[in-house]
Amino acid sequence: MKKLISLLLAACLFCGAVPALALDAGEARAVIGADLSDEQIAAVYASFGVERGSVTELRVTNADEPKYLVGTHSISCVYIEVLDEGEGLEVSTSNVNWCSSEMYVSALATAGVSDARIIVAAPYEVSGTAALTGVYLAYEDITGEALDETAKLVGTQELSLTAKLAEQLGGYDSVEIVNELKLLLGETRNMTDAQLREEIRAVAKEFGVTLTDTQVEQLAGLCRSLEKLDPDQLKEK
Repeated sequence: MKKLISLLLAACLFCGAVPALALDAGEARAVIGADLSDEQIAAVYASFGVERGSVTELRVTNADEPKYLVGTHSISCVYIEVLDEGEGLEVSTSNVNWCSSEMYVSALATAGVSDARIIVAAPYEVSGTAALTGVYLAYEDITGEALDETAKLVGTQELSLTAKLAEQLGGYDSVEIVNELKLLLGETRNMTDAQLREEIRAVAKEFGVTLTDTQVEQLAGLCRSLEKLDPDQLKEK
């Protein structure tokens, strides 16, 4: 039953079940890593399927948003195009070898991004964990409003953890488990740490997954971070 709920949750993320900030559909931005050469930038625009100069271009560096970046170089690039209200998030990747589209969708929903088509690309294979910085920058530039700072940090934490767990658990299980835990935030915030750990193990068992103590602690840490956000909004998403 829980697996069915989580799969429905994921479907809602893609279909845009929750209306969000009304934006002008079609407005777009390209965010380019500052460490790329002109040749590499051309390759990234080819992945976006748009001509350079046809869309407003922003640059991101490690100095811009150091708390959202992982690593010492700014390589990941992002194209974001606003969709009609209610269409949800649509994410595709090119040369990203660690983060899946589903991971981005879930993490970006946590951060408050909605109704957008997003392409994460790089000129060569990268983990993709730093790409959220570009999405945040572009989305805020389009909307003219800052995303909630805590939500951005938690979204970044979620992406990194789901990617790490997916390496260990395989496939989509890490996203399913995290999304199921989001549904329980109203309950987990009243649990002791020991009770929360047991609940995490129980959720994982529903998906046929046995977690190590380290994995349980990592998910418990993410839950405590997610509890700082509005649990009702996360449930709706």
